[in-house]
Amino acid sequence: MLSLKKGLFILLVSSYGLGINAQTKQGSLSPNTLIDQVNSHAPSLMADESAIIMSKAEAGEAAYNWLPNLKLNYQADLGTNNNVAGPYFGFGIVPSNSRGVRENNNYHAALTNLGIIALDWELYNFGAFDALNKVAKSKIQISQKSLEWSKFQLQNLSMAGYLQLLRYRDLLRIQSAAIERNQDIERSILALAKSGVIAGVDTSIAQAELSKSRLDYIELSNGYKQVQLKLAYLSGLPLDSIVPDTLVQQKLISNGIAVLAQHNVDLSNPLVELQESVYKHSLDKETAVKKGYAPKISLQAAAWGRGSSITSNDEFQNLSEGWGVDRSNYLVGLGISYNLSDLKRRQLKLRSQKAATAYELSRLNAQKQELSLQSKQAYAELNTALERLREIPRQLIAAKAGYRQKLSLYKNGLTNIIELNATLAVLDRAERDFVMAKNGYCTALLHCAVGTNQFNQILNLLR
Repeated sequence: MLSLKKGLFILLVSSYGLGINAQTKQGSLSPNTLIDQVNSHAPSLMADESAIIMSKAEAGEAAYNWLPNLKLNYQADLGTNNNVAGPYFGFGIVPSNSRGVRENNNYHAALTNLGIIALDWELYNFGAFDALNKVAKSKIQISQKSLEWSKFQLQNLSMAGYLQLLRYRDLLRIQSAAIERNQDIERSILALAKSGVIAGVDTSIAQAELSKSRLDYIELSNGYKQVQLKLAYLSGLPLDSIVPDTLVQQKLISNGIAVLAQHNVDLSNPLVELQESVYKHSLDKETAVKKGYAPKISLQAAAWGRGSSITSNDEFQNLSEGWGVDRSNYLVGLGISYNLSDLKRRQLKLRSQKAATAYELSRLNAQKQELSLQSKQAYAELNTALERLREIPRQLIAAKAGYRQKLSLYKNGLTNIIELNATLAVLDRAERDFVMAKNGYCTALLHCAVGTNQFNQILNLLR
């Protein structure tokens, strides 16, 4: 962990430099407000919230798997009643025809009716229902962790975009200063050319450099606008309201390390938690496979009544006599059933599910290792960014001094436009390097906070 002294040193470095006024402007947008808006309005989060609702509905459905089948049926049938003795399989298409065993066919029509209420209730299946409920509940956990991971990603993306806005803002100010310097050079060249001190060709070179500076400003403005559009899409805020607070960068540079040092490293992460929920879901599915092929104990019951226009003496009466109930019955039974072929099916299904569980476990371990690596890389980058900030002021001081000296020599006719432009390019690069160093440090600090699960502590610093 970097020391607090290094953080205080960076505060001194950050106060040096480009003459950029780091003050909170009226109407500027804080990172916390931006992230709150993203959490409330991001379209992808709305989709994840819908997925949670869907998973809860599926869990509610699974909770009633125990419900019995209770069926009501009534039918009235008109037809002949001719039968022979002997068994057969109905195959679900051969109509039932009771009695009617005679020496000859009788084609007189008969009317019969049948009403029945039947119950089929799977009373006990050795925990299969409970296992399915756990699978449904663990799926809800996946949806919820997926939402948290999406929020985490969008928070990081929003904060990174915010830092990009600050970087573009600084670069635009640098470029504006570069345009002013080129305009000043152009004015000096015009005056010197009129007096005959320098050649007129220098005027064309100066105009070309001025035009290039303006083109660079246009490109930077486009980059700034693109980031604004992205953040406006995620947050639902008006484009013009997305103006970064320039004090944010100063707070991160001066106090960010101290905030990280105050808290222990926490390698938990929403992505790891999501993968843990996926792994647990796979374990629950293993249990469901084991329970799903167990024997089933069922309660079956039925009550039914029948009527017919054929009497018990095999006499065909008027069809109207077939209405109503002549005979009624009930039947109750308790049974156990088990398909012996399920032994093999269970073995095969369980093997494939265990392979899926092993895969999810390997992904979980890989995510933890990758997160640990990313945390170490982030701290290494943070140290490197600190070294950059230490060195940048020397480069900037030397570049400014060199430019002032070279401009003075040029105005006195002691050097040429080529050397002056080269010195100006060195100054421009030094100013850009300073901006990139500050932005790189803040980005590395953000990566450290993300890798050690201290992103909320950084947000609290910026309130």
